[in-house]
Amino acid sequence: MGQDMIYYATGRRKTAIARTWMTPGTGKIIINDKPMDEYFRVDAARQITAQPLELTNTVGEFDIRATVRGGGTVGQAGAVRHGITQALFQANPEFRQVLKRAGFIKRDPRKKERKKYGQKGARARFQFSKR
Repeated sequence: MGQDMIYYATGRRKTAIARTWMTPGTGKIIINDKPMDEYFRVDAARQITAQPLELTNTVGEFDIRATVRGGGTVGQAGAVRHGITQALFQANPEFRQVLKRAGFIKRDPRKKERKKYGQKGARARFQFSKR
């Protein structure tokens, strides 16, 4: 693992897409040009983002810069987590087993189902009146 190596990966969850760059460093996580603590105000989102680093015991070894668009707070956190996971796997293929067991390698494909015409929502119908 070289000092000037840059690992790039794309992470996705629901409608959020995160582009992630990882370089060896001091452990700073910057998302959309803001520190992670400032960008994700919800504590759960910060925990989701840092999970792959904690699982592989690489907290403080890499600087991470991510740009994320679309989705909500938790979806964006999941997308950044997916991007960090992919970049960690590029940095060290031995992490694959640990990350796969935690379920971080596979993209979470769940999305909101679209509303159908003639209905109230995706599954909800308008109330039926017999008379």
